[in-house]
Amino acid sequence: MGKKLPDKQGKYGEFGGIFAPETLMPPLDELEKKYGVISRQKSFKKEFSYLLSEYAGRPTSLYLAENLSRAAGCRVYLKREDLAFTGAHKINNTLGQVLLAARMGKKRIIAETGAGQHGVAAATASALFKMKCCVYMGEVDCERQKLNVYRMKLLGSEVIPVKSGSKTLKDAINEAMRDWIANFEDTHYVIGSVVGPHPYPEIVRDFQSVIGRETKRQVLQKEKRLPDYLIACVGGGSNSIGLFYPFYKDSKVRFIGVEAGGEGVNTDKHSATLIKGKKGVLHGTFSYVLQDKYGQIMPTHSVSAGLDYPGVGPEHSFYKETGRAEYVSADDRDALQSFHLLSEIEGIIPALESAHAVGWLIKNKKRFKKTDVVIVCLSGRGDKDVAEVASIENAL
Repeated sequence: MGKKLPDKQGKYGEFGGIFAPETLMPPLDELEKKYGVISRQKSFKKEFSYLLSEYAGRPTSLYLAENLSRAAGCRVYLKREDLAFTGAHKINNTLGQVLLAARMGKKRIIAETGAGQHGVAAATASALFKMKCCVYMGEVDCERQKLNVYRMKLLGSEVIPVKSGSKTLKDAINEAMRDWIANFEDTHYVIGSVVGPHPYPEIVRDFQSVIGRETKRQVLQKEKRLPDYLIACVGGGSNSIGLFYPFYKDSKVRFIGVEAGGEGVNTDKHSATLIKGKKGVLHGTFSYVLQDKYGQIMPTHSVSAGLDYPGVGPEHSFYKETGRAEYVSADDRDALQSFHLLSEIEGIIPALESAHAVGWLIKNKKRFKKTDVVIVCLSGRGDKDVAEVASIENAL
């Protein structure tokens, strides 16, 4: 892979690093040192592996979606993260981070959430380890993800609606960071994506890389070769990095990250950070950011709460800059159409986030040959989105 990603300063090329207030440096320094030691312990690795298999239901299947393959004109496999416990890939990271927090002697967990899946996964892991949990969630997202709000409360967590700013994921992260600064002695902040200051992008990637490691073993068994393409949605970017990273050295495997095009990337209502953003700092890391000419963070829009974020993980920015990955977009209409399509032809209701990846594939099927092996990360299931989609369609 050449140079280690990230380097000792937490940089992925020019991206990443730590751009945080002085008050945040002690917990970040503690986390980096403790993670470096604890994550290498055989007992940690053994317990984490046990939790992934016996509790979270891994490995998830790599499913040859024959009906979708006919619609797309190539061999399409779905990496079924929707089958992981709690309904999405988020459980991989929360089990790892809460286990880490327990070994660090922490007693309380805080988290942010957009679509609610990370919040539910954090609440689940906290319940398992008998730790207090507080989840920050934008008021707008609370309204469109009522089911997940109730699930978090049912699991014993406190859900705090964030009423500042755009009342979405960005603002939830802001509040969670404020909480962590004030309470880091006994509290661990479980960030839900490959964003934030070092070492978070590395920690989350490491825990989510189980997706790509499993996928590599499974596709070699099924196809006797590596895939031609890996496709995944990108908000902060944890499911996509989790899929991509174990294939990083395999240069013939092409990576395609699908951002939320909202109402169109040439409008002001989208979340396509890598396509339309500029280099800048958000939530403690240097990456691509949706910002105006004065450096102020711009409002975002997506039909999917989990992609509604004006930043992106620094490793994705590095992949963009070096050409290792291609970043494209699917708009709200594409996502909604694919939400229905996959449900109708495969009997699989996808999360709206994952539907962006399927939607882009269908819309761009002429790019692929019949013999191409394409793997799409189905990052989560769509139960959480059914009421919201019905509401949108009833309003049309």
